[in-house]
Amino acid sequence: MSEYKCRFCPVCLGRGCIGQLPGMGGEGSSRNFILNCDEWKKIPYGNYVGSNAILRLAPMTGAEQNMGYADEKQYYFDMMKACAESNTAISIGDGTPDCKLLWGIEAVKSVGKKAAVFIKPYENKKILERMEWAEEISEYSGIDIDAFNIATMRNAAHLEKKTAENLREVQKFLAARNIPFVIKGIFTDEDLELVRELKPDVAFVSNHGGRVPTRTGSVAEFLSQHAEKIRKNCGEIWVDGGIRTKADFEKAQSYGVTNILLGRPYVTALCKKESFENILK
Repeated sequence: MSEYKCRFCPVCLGRGCIGQLPGMGGEGSSRNFILNCDEWKKIPYGNYVGSNAILRLAPMTGAEQNMGYADEKQYYFDMMKACAESNTAISIGDGTPDCKLLWGIEAVKSVGKKAAVFIKPYENKKILERMEWAEEISEYSGIDIDAFNIATMRNAAHLEKKTAENLREVQKFLAARNIPFVIKGIFTDEDLELVRELKPDVAFVSNHGGRVPTRTGSVAEFLSQHAEKIRKNCGEIWVDGGIRTKADFEKAQSYGVTNILLGRPYVTALCKKESFENILK
């Protein structure tokens, strides 16, 4: 019997799992996790017309450690099956050990789908190797630049702080394979400069679900302030962090977002064996 770490709050707003890292909580007493959830209600609607956003599963690994899932490998197959049954677009991530990515790839293949694949900011040789592993199932591929901010992960996996020059090599590698390039973790002025220099296919606004030590703030606030600037320098904007209702979804869409990613709500539904069909209230 699994002992899930999710508290199964009626609405996931970051307050039921404060201090739970590992677990479902956020860094620093969940301050950014809570802000992510709260501030979609506070920002105004944007004035972008023409965005038709879709829902996508956010890339999440560490099922045993963070979610309390009984079996790490089984999590990927259960999650991909639930996404396929609800026609939810998929993302997968990598982690330590390598089997987490390999199981994710295998699980995506098992449902006959493709996925957005996110790799940690290792040295480029290791990044490109992993992108080759996932090439067959890659709908998009990108670098999870904000993972560098997690000190334990950075030290264990030898992560690098990526520069535009580093990322340009990855961008060219993917362009040669006609796989759209994503920079995930846009949340600071420095990140905006990376987007300006590289002009990626996708700029993914995220603070890792409030799980990384970074500046205090929410993705809603950051998106509302910088969406116009980001749109000028990329093909698409994606966002995750604290989206819980259809109104939140519509507000994100009003800033020109094309993919809205959810993590914890899908994990909660999977653990409770609920359908993904009505994930937003």
